[in-house]
Amino acid sequence: MSTATAGRPPGVRTRLPVVDPATAVARTRPHTSVGETVSQTLSMAWRALKKMRRNPEQFFDVTLQPLLFTAMFAYIFGGAISGNVSSYLPLLIPGIVAQTVLTTCMSTGVQLREDMDKGVFDRFKSLPIARIAPLAGPMIADLVRYLIAAGLTFVMGTVIGYRPGGGVPGVLGAILLAVFTGWAIAWIFTFIGTIARSARSVQGFSMLILFPLTFLSNAFVPVRTLPGALAAFVKVNPVSHLVSAARDLANHGMISSEVGWTLLAGMAVIVIFAPLSVYSYKRHI
Repeated sequence: MSTATAGRPPGVRTRLPVVDPATAVARTRPHTSVGETVSQTLSMAWRALKKMRRNPEQFFDVTLQPLLFTAMFAYIFGGAISGNVSSYLPLLIPGIVAQTVLTTCMSTGVQLREDMDKGVFDRFKSLPIARIAPLAGPMIADLVRYLIAAGLTFVMGTVIGYRPGGGVPGVLGAILLAVFTGWAIAWIFTFIGTIARSARSVQGFSMLILFPLTFLSNAFVPVRTLPGALAAFVKVNPVSHLVSAARDLANHGMISSEVGWTLLAGMAVIVIFAPLSVYSYKRHI
């Protein structure tokens, strides 16, 4: 008689512990190296890009929204705020760039929550890949969407008469700054996506955060036209710093202190919400 069955009454079976297959695979697979993690993350980014290509509706917010908002705000508010459309465009276009990129990054959390609800990450759990790859890959792929949104805004502005004084370098600088800020803010929505109960709730929370920050800023009207209490909030709003920095770059080709404040705010958001997102994400996988 073996030691495992010694002392056990005849006919009594021992229940074996139930082991999750994904957990068993995770325990047996070797540790993923840094190079493999980078390669797997890029593979997940390519997967996200292919998913966007096969679902063209995911590009509606980055293609139609810049064109629609630029024309709509320019012709509706141009005469009332600046006297005419051409005078309003240097104020408006950088504001639309900031608004478009920030609203585009909201979909990051929504798509993440949808994948989690559909069980996609349950499949990833059983694969010998770095656990951070399915999270970081879509974040990298979304950079393409931010570039498209910001680029189309400037293209539309040029079509209706906007002539950036900063030239091509200034415009590229404004686009890159907006893309960086959008990528940083996307970590907030990613964190919301890992803790929310559904994709619809992610969208609701994201709009509740994003819309006040966007419209209670200097994106569409000069700060001097606002009442005192509202003007005080607008001046400390991080979106206002982004808009002011984009205007300095695109309209004057100047790297002002607003650029530094925008970069600092973006880094602060990444430092806070990237670890929170990763921690909350790992709890689900």
